[in-house]
Amino acid sequence: MGAETLRDRWATLTRCVCDGARLMVGQGNYDTYVAHIRKTHPDQQPMTATEFFRERQNARFGVGGRGGFRCC
Repeated sequence: MGAETLRDRWATLTRCVCDGARLMVGQGNYDTYVAHIRKTHPDQQPMTATEFFRERQNARFGVGGRGGFRCC
């Protein structure tokens, strides 16, 4: 196995770990979201990264009666 292949595999592993951690805390991947919107809803403008983060936070914590996870 060459150094480049090992480096690529390490990059893929770290990306997967980071994506998994984001999902565990309710934060999706912004780039994946933008790709999805552009592919399936080309007529819609994607949210900005800040708007996406706030929307995910609000969904996670049930802001606006959305029934998310609440610790207290």
